[in-house]
Amino acid sequence: MSLVTETAAAPSQLALAHFEAAFAFETDCWDVHHALSTGQQDFVLLDVRGTEKYAAGHVPGAVDLAHRKIIGSKMAAYPEGTLFVVYCAGPHCNGAARAAVRLAKLGLPVKLMTGGITGWLDEGFELATAALAAA
Repeated sequence: MSLVTETAAAPSQLALAHFEAAFAFETDCWDVHHALSTGQQDFVLLDVRGTEKYAAGHVPGAVDLAHRKIIGSKMAAYPEGTLFVVYCAGPHCNGAARAAVRLAKLGLPVKLMTGGITGWLDEGFELATAALAAA
């Protein structure tokens, strides 16, 4: 018996419910890229890593908003029901999850873009850059 099979797989119906539910919480880089490149963007994409990392390279069209700066007064500028898609550096980073928690606590719809910048680059997609604002 391997470590893979040491714990039995979930029954198919439970697995189905689990994996179908995941789509309510996550999207992937490919789907975000498709929406952006076809003009079907019906969400706000938030880069939650911080301004310096955003300036060095971010998903084109993303808004720079570090997860620690997600507060009610800033989010009030968006229409009610706006879906926010958040990303950070990649699977090794929990910044996107932290941002998702903050948004959910504010009662806002949110999904994580799995893979973050790492996934975006792995798919072969380009990053945009921005000059840092003068201090």
